[in-house]
Amino acid sequence: MTTRSPSRPVNTRSGAARMPARVALPQANLEMIRHSMSVGMCRALKVRLTRLSRRGVQAEMTVSEDHINRTGRVNGGVLMAFADVIGAIGTVANLPEGHRTTMVWQTTVSNLDGTRVAIVTQTQIVIPARSEAPAPAAAPAAARARRRKAG
Repeated sequence: MTTRSPSRPVNTRSGAARMPARVALPQANLEMIRHSMSVGMCRALKVRLTRLSRRGVQAEMTVSEDHINRTGRVNGGVLMAFADVIGAIGTVANLPEGHRTTMVWQTTVSNLDGTRVAIVTQTQIVIPARSEAPAPAAAPAAARARRRKAG
């Protein structure tokens, strides 16, 4: 069984998600997406992108015995993880360069026959990697003490 997931932005605080789909994705965003697809949950779930644009993402994953719960259905955690990584890819595709942002995505997960198995609405919050985060400001008292010593 294969599960499909179209994901589209529902609401956003950034104008990037409202850009026309024909706008090419920035190279940096594409590189982040390629990397994301090769590590972590995307790799563990063997997610395959079938369509990627600023207006939405479509992906597939093959469901294995490891994904099935005691009732013979796909485990809800697997569905949530699948929807989460697809929403994250959509967020990266729409990420304005150098800006922090929050985006809300709705992901519909269906079987190959079109039977809907989940609708997931999620908020993706972009947090810069530690190397991108600004250095913490020195405590005011420590900064004043350094200026006194220097002056």
